[in-house]
Amino acid sequence: MQNIINAAIQSCTEGKVSFTKFISANDAGKTGGHQAGFYIPFSFCKHIFEEEINRGTNYVKFVEVNWQNDFITKSRFKYYGSKNECHFTRFQKGFPFLTDDNVGNLLVVTKKDSDYYEAFVIASDEEIEEFFTAFGISSTETNKILPKTTELTAEERLKRLFQQFIEKLTMEFPPTTELAAGARNISMEIHGLKSDAVLEHPDKELLNWITTEFDLFKAIENNRYGELIKNPFQSVDELINIANTILNRRKSRAGKSLEHHLSQIFNTWNLSYSSQAVTEQNKKPDFIFPNIESYFTEKAGSNKLIFLAAKTTCKDRWRQIVGEADKIPEKHLFTLQQGISKNQLDEMKSFRVTLVVPKPYIDKFPKNYRSDIWTLEKFVRFVKSRQ
Repeated sequence: MQNIINAAIQSCTEGKVSFTKFISANDAGKTGGHQAGFYIPFSFCKHIFEEEINRGTNYVKFVEVNWQNDFITKSRFKYYGSKNECHFTRFQKGFPFLTDDNVGNLLVVTKKDSDYYEAFVIASDEEIEEFFTAFGISSTETNKILPKTTELTAEERLKRLFQQFIEKLTMEFPPTTELAAGARNISMEIHGLKSDAVLEHPDKELLNWITTEFDLFKAIENNRYGELIKNPFQSVDELINIANTILNRRKSRAGKSLEHHLSQIFNTWNLSYSSQAVTEQNKKPDFIFPNIESYFTEKAGSNKLIFLAAKTTCKDRWRQIVGEADKIPEKHLFTLQQGISKNQLDEMKSFRVTLVVPKPYIDKFPKNYRSDIWTLEKFVRFVKSRQ
């Protein structure tokens, strides 16, 4: 599927405008809300219909869509003025991307011309993260217009705070812990909050921190490489070396970001825990509560022991956690994934894995499963009650 990733990135880079979203149960018609099709963010509407949208008026646009560089559909965008909703529908018989198994996959749509679009559906965790890395966005920045790679989206005040952070750096790029802490401080300042705000709204503040960190990281990249990329490279090897350095640093930061921010929330809630401690077979769970010492002294199945894994996306990777702490049969998994198919949720439940997601993401999952999914606040209160 590497050619699909490259094609999607190229399409977004060369197209007039693009958007991304995680396919939800509602898109696939699994919640009974509407005919099978994709909800389209309002920010994309004026680009579809090429005019300002009157929210009391219906608009219809028929287009040709090239899917995966493989097949073409004659499809329709329709804006419903009374509902203030835009739907992307009318796909050929046997259309493969509105099945339950596609819930949680990433949809990418690019406008190439007035009546011609290209669309891609990206399935695996690795491919989704590769796409995010290419454009310097996170899973919290989907369901809207995709920024061009040369654009910075932060407001002027935020840019000034970023610049102040950059000017204080004593190295080319800060360690991931320093970057995460800096992003939290900036997020709190920009929203006028104190550090203990996570005691009231842990889910909301976690998402604010993650979004701010991505924007801060992009600002540092622009500062460090902005002038360099304006000048011609002396060789292809030099270009590839610089590109690999940038991409590898992005991936390294993304892998640590969520763990750092969760740790800060647990610290603020005064929870006892161990992170990345070694259990059986040299496995390293992300978090063991109350600590790794208790893990080895308590009996298997003790209600004093709690396990939490943290994965930005988990559509494929959730199975990795099942064997990470044998003495804790009930596993909790925190993710930023927005939607997972019914079959996978059933399989998770059979392995005693409880999904934990930010509160705003709950409604991205099939309605019948939402009561089994925990928010971050519910999880930290649960841990607090056991300590």
